[in-house]
Amino acid sequence: MKRNNSNSTKNIKRARITILVIAVALLVIIGSIVAAQKFSAGSKTVQAASSTGESSNDDKENSDSVNKESNGSVEDVAYLEKYIEQQEKNQKPDGADGKKVAYLTFDDGPSTTVTPQILDILKSEDVHATFFLIGKYVDKDDASKNLVKREVAEGNAIGIHSYSHDYGYLFPKGKINLENCMSDFDKTDKALKNVLGEDFSTRSIRFPGGQETWSKKDPQGAEKVDKALHEKDWHQIDWNALSGDAEGTHKKNADELIQEAIKSIGNREKALILMHDTYGKEETAKALPRIIEYLKQQGYEFKIIE
Repeated sequence: MKRNNSNSTKNIKRARITILVIAVALLVIIGSIVAAQKFSAGSKTVQAASSTGESSNDDKENSDSVNKESNGSVEDVAYLEKYIEQQEKNQKPDGADGKKVAYLTFDDGPSTTVTPQILDILKSEDVHATFFLIGKYVDKDDASKNLVKREVAEGNAIGIHSYSHDYGYLFPKGKINLENCMSDFDKTDKALKNVLGEDFSTRSIRFPGGQETWSKKDPQGAEKVDKALHEKDWHQIDWNALSGDAEGTHKKNADELIQEAIKSIGNREKALILMHDTYGKEETAKALPRIIEYLKQQGYEFKIIE
């Protein structure tokens, strides 16, 4: 009887040991499977991260290429300032390279009547322009502010053309008042920042009446204002072609504006064309599509000024 009990006890111990071994083996197997799954998931995560990183780099490269492409349609204002000055002195401009470039420029805006038409045409023709704005018109109302935002949003450039455009204030007794001119430019710059944000900046200034005009009328005053502008990295931009939409007492119709523009553009390599988008310049809007068409036919590239 004791022998049977002893055998039974041994069998129970063996069974327990066997169960324990099997349990340990199962735990080892399960642990191996879990570890393998984690490793596989980790590998996929690394691959995905690597793929995402490559994609991000590709996106960045694509973004950079877009920026470079758009920058190709921008001309440096300091270069053009010097170009025009040399041309006005009958000197061969530095950087003359034989490439035909047209710079469409519009003064005295924004206006709620003409500026929208100009912007619609530019967008339709897939070209851009530089708008030299008057600060008091920027501040006029929300519609005017929205036009300034649209000008920038659609890829055009903004320059300053004074705040008041008041010759009596800017040029009392036919002489440049440096303090008044700089105050007017600063006030317009502030008006533009209020609309476009503090990060907005422009280096382009178009003097009311033109730099060349005042260099002849008041050489000393012109020299002083030029120095003051350069200290702020502001540069004056005149023109060497125009449609004549602000010339003389006779108001030209669209056909006359087109002919005047073609005549003044002539065979210029770099054509800085003066037009206006202020109130009452509806004929300019009518003429613009055919002026652009002519420039394209003559092989001109279009650039903005910044």
